[in-house]
Amino acid sequence: METVTKKKLFLVAGRGHGELSSEVATHLQVPLTSIALSTFANGEIYCRYGENIRGGDVFVFQTHANPINEALMEQLVMIDAAKRASAKRITAVCPFYGYARQDRKAEGREPITARLVADMLTVAGADRVVTVDLHTGQIQGFFNYPVDHLTAVPLLAQHLATVVEGEAVIVAPDAGGGKLAYRFARRLDADIAFIDKRRPKGTHNVAVATELIGNVEGRTCILVDDMIDTAGTVVSAAELLIDRGASEVFVAATHGLLSGPAIDRLKNAPIQGVLVTNTLPISDEKRFDNLHVVSIAPLLADAISAVFEDRSVSELFDGDNA
Repeated sequence: METVTKKKLFLVAGRGHGELSSEVATHLQVPLTSIALSTFANGEIYCRYGENIRGGDVFVFQTHANPINEALMEQLVMIDAAKRASAKRITAVCPFYGYARQDRKAEGREPITARLVADMLTVAGADRVVTVDLHTGQIQGFFNYPVDHLTAVPLLAQHLATVVEGEAVIVAPDAGGGKLAYRFARRLDADIAFIDKRRPKGTHNVAVATELIGNVEGRTCILVDDMIDTAGTVVSAAELLIDRGASEVFVAATHGLLSGPAIDRLKNAPIQGVLVTNTLPISDEKRFDNLHVVSIAPLLADAISAVFEDRSVSELFDGDNA
């Protein structure tokens, strides 16, 4: 007996970022797969697919937005349901990968929660992961199957080229941001500077910029990072750059968490503009005049299409996503 099989793409979205998932579906020109998601009175999550996905290539879309634990658990439940509905391949699409900062033990008796999340996605039934600008690329090694690590650098650099005038310097806000800074510098034909950041032992969301390596006097500085959480790092860095003679400071980051005091800090900081993508939902309360949000949807749609058609994903980024 012989049969010729056809692949069918199913894009199913959780409740983490409905606007982005709908935009991705529009770019792919496919409807979002019907799914029932609800929460029991005690907080348990219920999921049931509303159509037959047997043998399908299922992309389970969920950004790990606040409340992050509910978003993550919902994605795990959706993956498990897809596996038990006999999906042929399940790809977890996580525009923002939760717990990515906990990728190592900085002190004794700490967890490596980024690995725990990888293990949970694996046990749930994922065969592949698509994500954007991980905190560190080494997180890909936590998985024993393919991880398509996308980057927003081309998207952000293209926008920066239209708003930044004069001689620019790309600034890494800490020692670990060197590779990201080089990618921006290559695309914007700019020099690079580094900031020495110190984080008091045993603290979270507290960082102080202490020293600058590089010449920024009279030049436009672009601080680049993978995320802005409480904005302590970038604000401290921006103040140091202005003190060292920078003419103006811009900030570019992929993930705009904008938690707690972030908005007030960014409004009152010597920052000309803040650029982020919509990997996470940004409510009206978090938006301010100098904040610019660019859509990551076309990039995600292109990557999902490439995965489905078994084409190269790296070619979409000229190798910048490694």
